[in-house]
Amino acid sequence: MWRNKPNTGRRGLTALVALMLSLALVAAGCGNKQKDGGEASAGDEVIVTYKDGGQVTRAEFDKFIDVNLFFYKEYAQFKDDPAFQQDMMNQYLTFKVLASRADDKAKAEAEEKTTEQMDQLKSILDLQEGGFAGQLETAGLTEQDLKDFIGRTVQAFSAAEANVTDEQIQKAYDEQLANDPHAFVTATVSHILIGTSDPATGQETRSKEEALKRANEVKGKLEAGDDFAALAKDYSDDPGSRDEGGKYENVDITNWVPEFRDAAATLPLNTISDPVETAYGYHVMKVESRRTKTLDEVKPQLKAEAAEWSMYEFHNNELPSLIETNKLPKPQQTPPSEQTAPAADGETPPASTPPADGAPAEGSQ
Repeated sequence: MWRNKPNTGRRGLTALVALMLSLALVAAGCGNKQKDGGEASAGDEVIVTYKDGGQVTRAEFDKFIDVNLFFYKEYAQFKDDPAFQQDMMNQYLTFKVLASRADDKAKAEAEEKTTEQMDQLKSILDLQEGGFAGQLETAGLTEQDLKDFIGRTVQAFSAAEANVTDEQIQKAYDEQLANDPHAFVTATVSHILIGTSDPATGQETRSKEEALKRANEVKGKLEAGDDFAALAKDYSDDPGSRDEGGKYENVDITNWVPEFRDAAATLPLNTISDPVETAYGYHVMKVESRRTKTLDEVKPQLKAEAAEWSMYEFHNNELPSLIETNKLPKPQQTPPSEQTAPAADGETPPASTPPADGAPAEGSQ
C-alpha cells in the first residue's frame, strides 16, 4: 500500500512506544546470539542510581539491550557505542520510572494488554523460521524476558494515559480541526490509477503524456456508463485496490498523498473526477462518501498521542534531574567545528498513530 513517508525522527523512546502499539515491527530472523557467560560476575554491579533509591544493575541493563536487539537487529552495530548506551539507558529509565508510577487500575490494564501483545508476538514469530521458541533460544532470551520488556513498556504507557484529561483531549481535537478541517475525515473512494512507473523497480513505464491520455480515456468510458470495477480491473496500476473495484472504503484521508487527499476531501460526491496527478501517475476518482469522525471516535487516538507526548517530555525534561550517578562510558565530545547539524525533525515526537492499511499514500508500496 502507498503511505506517507514515516517521520525519520521517530527513534529511541518513540520507537519503543511504537513497539507496544504495534508488534508488526517484528522481522523474520530478528534474533542475535548473545555472548556465553563472561558478564555473570558483573551482573550485580550498580551502574546507575536515581532519586528515591532507584538503581539499575549491569545485568538488567544488558537484558534491556538484548531484548532491543531481538526486535531491532540493526541496533547491533551500535551496541558498544557510548552514545547509544547512554540513550538506551535514558529510555530504560523512562519506562522503569513511569511504570513504577502506575496506579492499580493502570497496572491491571497493562497486565491484560501485555498478555494480548505476547499472544500476538508468539503468533507472528511462530510463522517465521525457527518459530517463537527457536528465535528466543538463538537470541539467548526467555519468554519472561520479552514479557518483562513489553509489560514495563505497556505499564508506563498506561500510567501516562491515566493522567490525560478529557479537557486535554477536547483541546487537541479542536486544535487539530482548526489547523486542518479534514484532520478527522474518512472517505470511501474508488479510483483508477494510470501509473508512470513500475511499482517494484521504479522504472518508467509510460510518459506523463501517455498516462494522461489513458486516464482521460478511462474518464470518458466511466462518464459513458461503463462499470467502474470492471475498468479498474482492466486499467488500474494500483495493486492495493485493483481487485476490489478500485475502492478504498472508510479510510482516513490524512494517510494519503496530498493531491489525492485534497481531491478526496473536496470532490463532489459520486461524480467522476478529472485525472488527478500524483507522484505515481494519474488517478480517475469517485468519492462515494465522507464524514468527519466525532470526538468520541478519535478519543483513544488523541489520548494515546497525549500520553506519548508526556512520556517524551519526561524523557527530555524531568529524567535528567532524577539521575544521581551513571557509570556508563561517556560519549566523546566532538569539537564544535566538526559537529554536524541534526536533522530538522531529529527528535520530533510523533503527531499521529500509524496509518491504516489500505491507504494509497506516499512512500512505500
